[in-house]
Amino acid sequence: MECRAGCAACCIAVSISSPIPGMPEGKAAGERCVQLTVDNRCGIFGRSDRPAVCSDLQASEEMCGMSNQEAFLILTQLELQTTPTKVR
Repeated sequence: MECRAGCAACCIAVSISSPIPGMPEGKAAGERCVQLTVDNRCGIFGRSDRPAVCSDLQASEEMCGMSNQEAFLILTQLELQTTPTKVR
């Protein structure tokens, strides 16, 4: 499966703990990556300073669904399921 141009669900819905140019602490889930262009494309695609977690991510129907909206729903759910709970 190819990435849907302009979707950006993986650049917004999920948290990224790796440093990103312009976001040295990474980004929180639901936060828009500063490297996204106005048309929701990666501004550092193909560059060596793009985080490996981003470069290694491969689009799949299980992760991206059949639409951009479905991708946001799936990735938000995966983020919630994999976020460690804080011990009180």
